[in-house]
Amino acid sequence: MQTAPAEKRVVVETTPGELAARVADRFLTRLRARTRNGRIAHVALTGGSMGGAVLRATRDDPRSAGIDWSLVHFWWGDERFVPRDDADRNALQSREALLDHIPVPPENIHEVAGSDEGVSLDDAAAAYAAELAGFGTDEHPWPSFAVCFLGVGPDGHIASLFPDRVEVTVTDAAALPVRDSPKPPPERVTLTRPVLNSSKRVWLVLTGADKASALGLALAGASYQSVPAAGAKGRKRTVFFVDEAAASEVSPDLIDPAY
Repeated sequence: MQTAPAEKRVVVETTPGELAARVADRFLTRLRARTRNGRIAHVALTGGSMGGAVLRATRDDPRSAGIDWSLVHFWWGDERFVPRDDADRNALQSREALLDHIPVPPENIHEVAGSDEGVSLDDAAAAYAAELAGFGTDEHPWPSFAVCFLGVGPDGHIASLFPDRVEVTVTDAAALPVRDSPKPPPERVTLTRPVLNSSKRVWLVLTGADKASALGLALAGASYQSVPAAGAKGRKRTVFFVDEAAASEVSPDLIDPAY
């Protein structure tokens, strides 16, 4: 299928396990292409069951040993403002799945502060924005992610940008505090839409029949404010990696079997 670089494409695998392996394969391919000439690769990770599954598949792939992990910097699209050792933390899940198993320098892992570190939620968001700015580009006070992973909720949320909330509309900040989140835990830190959409590649990974409606709306061009996933768009590629259950409402002509 011929697809313009910025168009949304859909990649379907039968099961979540097969999907995780395919995403991991594409991830390692992109990392190798980015780092083989000594270039830095910034990556935004996501949490959830599929976020962890993709990282475990990455860890288990033999090609992982061939990546120069000193050139890869890891960030998170959002984080739960809970203690550092809380199982709800996306960073802890990512460490257990991949980061603790590869030779990535500690200074390349950019975590949001935990709630047990003596900082407020607002301070944690401001500190994360400041850390992002330390790797800013000529265009923006934040890095351009080589790959930005995003999960998608049944309500269409991405990161901690939930439908019809003010955080969805903010364009003058890199990171925001989130209070009274409709999904627990209630306090979070999230990247904003401009940061996510300055990524070279945005990869949305979702599985299950309960995600089918959100996927259909995102592909149909629903309002970003009402369906945040509809507004996620990488500068080079935007790919929805889904299993067959989530793809039940996807038109066959939107599916790209070759990517």
